[in-house]
Amino acid sequence: MRPLSGETGHFFRLERVTLKQHGKEEPRDVAEIVTQGDSLLMRFSGIDSPEAAAAFTGAQIIAGREYAAPLKEGEYYVEDLKGLKVVNGEGEVLGHITDVVEGGGGQLAEVKLLAGETRLAPFRKEFFGDLSLAEGKIALLEPWILE
Repeated sequence: MRPLSGETGHFFRLERVTLKQHGKEEPRDVAEIVTQGDSLLMRFSGIDSPEAAAAFTGAQIIAGREYAAPLKEGEYYVEDLKGLKVVNGEGEVLGHITDVVEGGGGQLAEVKLLAGETRLAPFRKEFFGDLSLAEGKIALLEPWILE
């Protein structure tokens, strides 16, 4: 696997993960982790041959929050952003963030509007301002982006 954050130290503490693929989730114990260049090779219990491992190509590896990489100031996990109320300058709720996805030019916030439609907006400081996980909201600086 290739860690997107560039940080790998926290992976070596993993003991158990969930492999998710095609809507199925399968818990597995981590048997071994080895560094190979900028990638990590992971071996899981019960997957003991290249053929068995090939069945998991492209699977997501889900680990508990206690194994997550430490965040820097202003960084957030996507899971923490899901469900945040999107508010305008007057504090009126416009909708909720349902996901943050990778777009060609950067990350996009998927916002479900109160009327039920879903819109994508660049998740950048030009469009989104103050974020409060404690209050469960994020300010949208340019509401026209959701039109």
